[in-house]
Amino acid sequence: MDYRESTWNGYRRLDFEFEGYPAILVLPDTPNEARRLAIKTEYFGAFPDFEAAMLKRGYTLCFLSHPPRWAPDSEVEASAAFLRYVAETYKLETRGIAVGMSCGGLQAVYFAAKYPDLVSALYLDAPVMNFLSWPFGMGDCTVRTGESERKEVLHALGITQSELLAFRNHPIDKIPTLIEKRIPVVMIYGDSDTVVPYAENGYILEKAYRRTDIPFLVQG
Repeated sequence: MDYRESTWNGYRRLDFEFEGYPAILVLPDTPNEARRLAIKTEYFGAFPDFEAAMLKRGYTLCFLSHPPRWAPDSEVEASAAFLRYVAETYKLETRGIAVGMSCGGLQAVYFAAKYPDLVSALYLDAPVMNFLSWPFGMGDCTVRTGESERKEVLHALGITQSELLAFRNHPIDKIPTLIEKRIPVVMIYGDSDTVVPYAENGYILEKAYRRTDIPFLVQG
């Protein structure tokens, strides 16, 4: 494996290619005793405070770049193979924290639902949970986004816009699996978010988790 070495937030960063995808690995100064890891699902480097805090705690941070943001099965499977590769290569705990913001949040949810054995917890920041809300803007308080994003979603899902109304594989449809597998969640959001409004997305996840005893923390 050929690595390009640099630094990220003061930590050693390795850039390389994994099965045709650009990949990033950021190594802590001293791995924690449990040798845990976190996987950022999208937008590497955006709002990195949580990832930097995890590195300080000894977590290894990994990231696999996905051209489509909408988590078709092939991309979710690539993430699973990547996480297993990192864990095996660096002798880390296989189950990691899936860290996702916005579209990265939907990727993290799909990943956790399909591979709960690889996810110890979810850290979500204003996650997209409902395609009807974003990017299609069919709710009461949403801002409809550009045509290109809507076409991307439909292409990734393999459906038409009319079929989206009866679609039953939104991120919110994965909530029962997350609960069944008892995956803890930390979620943050902003009340002023009119693009991915909390009431139509993250709140649906919060409401479902509030009816359980699974660890759940939300901060708005």
